[in-house]
Amino acid sequence: MIADVLADAASRMDKAVEMAKDDFATVRSGRANPQLFQKVLVDYYGTPTPLAQLASINAPEARSLIVTPYDKSALKAIEQAIRDMPNLGVNPTNDGNIVRITMPELTQERRKEFVKLVRSKGEDAKVHLRGIRRKIKDDLGALGSDVGEDELARAEKELDAVTRSHVDEIDDALKRKEAELLEV
Repeated sequence: MIADVLADAASRMDKAVEMAKDDFATVRSGRANPQLFQKVLVDYYGTPTPLAQLASINAPEARSLIVTPYDKSALKAIEQAIRDMPNLGVNPTNDGNIVRITMPELTQERRKEFVKLVRSKGEDAKVHLRGIRRKIKDDLGALGSDVGEDELARAEKELDAVTRSHVDEIDDALKRKEAELLEV
């Protein structure tokens, strides 16, 4: 029973770390990256639809992206959704077939803002991990009548070790993203 609870904790924490890394990828660094538009929702016939389902995104150059919609009627909606995306500061152009996005150079001030944003996302991810830890610890406490105190104490130490390793993983991803952002 304890092993199942700990395995559940590890898998939930793995998912939380992956979500944090995906979140970090949506923050713009110096290069144009299709992952920046991972969370863009386009109003497609009244339904918020992820951009990846409506178009292909390519990076032909270091600072430009080309969005090729599968349905040409969605071109205006895609352009508007990209323009409304916060923290990007891009102005897409539409030539009737594709949407071309040129990423402006990042100023030092803007880079520092992005570092603050990434740190905040990292802290949110760590809070989420701690919430998972708290929930699993409660689940272990509920098993207290079925297992001995020694087993419970060992399981809590194991849970703490798993939590610590996942927090370290988030910290490492955060350091890499900060270095990427501050690189000129």
